Amino acid sequence: MQATRSSKIISGLALAGALLLAGIVGFAQQPTAPGQGRGGDRGWQRGDGQGRAGRDGNSEGAGPFEKLNLTDAQKQQMQQIRARYEQTFKAARQNERGQRGGESSLFTGGTFDEAAVRAAAQARANAQVEMEVARAHMMYEMYNVLTADQKAQLATERQQREQKRQEFRTRQKSNPGQN
Repeated sequence: MQATRSSKIISGLALAGALLLAGIVGFAQQPTAPGQGRGGDRGWQRGDGQGRAGRDGNSEGAGPFEKLNLTDAQKQQMQQIRARYEQTFKAARQNERGQRGGESSLFTGGTFDEAAVRAAAQARANAQVEMEVARAHMMYEMYNVLTADQKAQLATERQQREQKRQEFRTRQKSNPGQN
């Protein structure tokens, strides 16, 4: 019982850390040109086969790092890091789609196979963990391209975003039912 609880706590902490780093990755994936992509200035391009690059395939944008005055060499390094991980992400997405396709066969035999359902769910969870770890590793590499001053500026911007998020949450709590 204790080992299970400890492993759940460790897994939860690892996932939280990976999600934090994934947020950094997401922040780093914004395009350089305003309005590029589906998400307005964010430029998210999920589902169109172009990753998070702009519609024209330009992935030179440094995203959240854009305000950090990256050198051309830093931009190139980040683009190379992103390209290196793109194959990993693409393979993981295809694998996940393949796993989801087999779910319908779990319910056609007339009996419920809990072990099969659990195994399928665990396989998807494991794949998700691997994807988050890969994203976190990519963000770690990208973050290490920055200078100390750029890292400090990024931390300041992150604090400002969190403060705005907290202010928004406070307003939402004080005005329930209003948008």
